[in-house]
Amino acid sequence: MADVQQGVPEARVTVERPGQPPAVALEDDSLQSDIMTINMGPQHPSTHGVLRLEIKTDGEIVEDARPHIGYLHRCFEKHAEYLPYPQVIPFTDRMDYLAAMNNNLGYVLGVEKLLELEIPERVEYIRVIMAELNRIASHLVSFGTYGMDIGAFTPFLFAFREREEIFDLFEMTCGARMLYNYIWVGGVSHDLPVGFMERTRAFLDKFNSKIKEYNDLLSHNKIFIERTANVGVLPVDTAYAYNITGPNLRGSGVQWDLRRDDPYSIYDRFEFEVVCGMGEVGTVGDCWDRYMVRIREMEQSARIVRQALDQLPEGDVHKAVPRNVRPPQDVECYFRTENPRGELGVYVISDGSNVPYRVRVKSPCFTAMSVFHEISRGHFVADMVAIIGSLDIVLGEIDR
Repeated sequence: MADVQQGVPEARVTVERPGQPPAVALEDDSLQSDIMTINMGPQHPSTHGVLRLEIKTDGEIVEDARPHIGYLHRCFEKHAEYLPYPQVIPFTDRMDYLAAMNNNLGYVLGVEKLLELEIPERVEYIRVIMAELNRIASHLVSFGTYGMDIGAFTPFLFAFREREEIFDLFEMTCGARMLYNYIWVGGVSHDLPVGFMERTRAFLDKFNSKIKEYNDLLSHNKIFIERTANVGVLPVDTAYAYNITGPNLRGSGVQWDLRRDDPYSIYDRFEFEVVCGMGEVGTVGDCWDRYMVRIREMEQSARIVRQALDQLPEGDVHKAVPRNVRPPQDVECYFRTENPRGELGVYVISDGSNVPYRVRVKSPCFTAMSVFHEISRGHFVADMVAIIGSLDIVLGEIDR
């Protein structure tokens, strides 16, 4: 019993009156505060992974919210120091597991920069097609799970209906539906199979009408707007201070997209718009703006895929794949790509062997989670899940 009460301040009776309970005065004034500390997680179903939030509340109002991460740490960067360059690629699949193609691409482009490889035109186009299809699939998960976070289950079913069609395309290409190891150093593992282009075009032809369904079902739903408009507003200055990128930055009204502003691969050959938050139903940079940027980005990704299919040249996808990946000694590079959740940075150092000396990854989800405490203060406890969902984090990438 003594162990249970350890650390509790002693109480002393100051006044005792007949027929009344004794008045108690506590020596520790901090226990008189109205602030309560509660935990959300680490197994909360709406936190997009294993995340614990330490929340200080004054009634229903959040005074402070601190994320605690690390529950999914898998030592990715340390593993990379003991594996040949090509064997690191499957580990990149499992960072942002909703955008594995994009992770493959970011890492491979960094290694190819070290090797100064010239990539065949057909490979470049196939990579863009796969990366943009995976961007659509990733944003579909964001749309569906965000609706479920707020309390709407049907959008989740609608989103996964189209996502399964994209996974069918991936499966017919490389045999995998979610973790691919598809984009290799110097090429891709498989060329596009017979029927891929026809099935992809058939998917794109009907996809725009599906986006209209999403908007009618959720985006312009009165309850959804009330739960997301003017909630979790991220000012531009704060976004810059925390190095927020991707849809979260564009949701605050900043037109910045690496595919257009610092193009890599062959993205400079395609026409597409960089969509931004405009405060249509609330304040620029709120939860609704961040959500809507992803909805509209799916239209632009479909537009890029259609152009890539029309321009796709012939060629051998294995022509430039090296037999032994061995960059020169004492060279290093940093390469960044526009992933569905922001700028993925890959830093690679070579010591001249076939195993990287160092691989470091800059996670866009990590910086997004870092700003959470700034944009959650003053909101209700019920708004916490809405804010987290609008940031669209994946804990597998944060923890690595």
